[in-house]
Amino acid sequence: MSSAMGTLRRRIMTPGATEVELGVRGFHEAGDQARLVLETVGASFLTGLGDAVETASPERTDRGLVGMDRRYRGFAYEGAAMGFALLDGLLPGKGRTPRFLDGPGSDHIYMAYIGIGWAMARLPRPLWPDTRSLDPLLRWLVHDGYGFHQAYFHTDEYVRRRRRDHRAARRTGDGTYALRVADQGIGRALWFVAGADPDTAVALVESFPPGRRADLYAGVGLAVTYAGGVGEDGLARLREGAGEHRWELAQGSAFAAEARVRADLVVPHNEIATGVLCGTDTEGAARTCRRLRPGPEVPETGPERPRYELWRSSLAEEFARRNGGKG
Repeated sequence: MSSAMGTLRRRIMTPGATEVELGVRGFHEAGDQARLVLETVGASFLTGLGDAVETASPERTDRGLVGMDRRYRGFAYEGAAMGFALLDGLLPGKGRTPRFLDGPGSDHIYMAYIGIGWAMARLPRPLWPDTRSLDPLLRWLVHDGYGFHQAYFHTDEYVRRRRRDHRAARRTGDGTYALRVADQGIGRALWFVAGADPDTAVALVESFPPGRRADLYAGVGLAVTYAGGVGEDGLARLREGAGEHRWELAQGSAFAAEARVRADLVVPHNEIATGVLCGTDTEGAARTCRRLRPGPEVPETGPERPRYELWRSSLAEEFARRNGGKG
């Protein structure tokens, strides 16, 4: 049973349901089915966020989320991670976020780290979580979440005017590579801004400077595989539209596959997406992702190519090699 204070926290800290409606956001609408998928993604995220800030308990939140529809459950855990990071920043008593990451959120670790990035975008800088305490490889995903948040909620600024937000890169000390990971998050957001329409998504990516497009396409590939919203023909149009960047699209798709497989949340649209973008089934894409993941023994090669980037580039190269480098 929730306390009055928990109910108040939920009301104050959770955006209203209309905030994830495509029409309210000014996003492209490609049809009822795509809109339903994308808006349900947003509603599921808000459910996880709301449950976390209301209960302030990873265990109680997990009991409320574990029975959600498999297609959308991961987004709820992403929202929950945001909620616990917000609470750890704003309320006395720390440790909710690590307890969630080590417990109920562990199977959803990729989505959870992204959720922490959402919290960073909402918290004053002195209250940010210490990203250096996170997994040294996966911690880059907080910048992905930060970029997604900025593009989703400040679309004119970060999508239509293509501004870059240097604050997270500078204030975490993660440097300019963090801007590239933020672009991967912006790319995920572009799938929502495009209303899951492949041609609109390609046009949005191509409106950015050429040097940013590879990372943006990787984000689109992750979003279309994890969230869905389009069928096989649309996926093929997206793949062809990406042109020389179709292997970055495959890399993002493989990351989504690994996130789904780890959480045991594979659903039919994941199989369709990895088949078109990666040339393999979801388990195969996830297995490749795990095989190429660099261990701690692999040295960092510099600020512009941390192990996270070595992982991403090796995945893109592997899919290009398997498919003969052909579009």
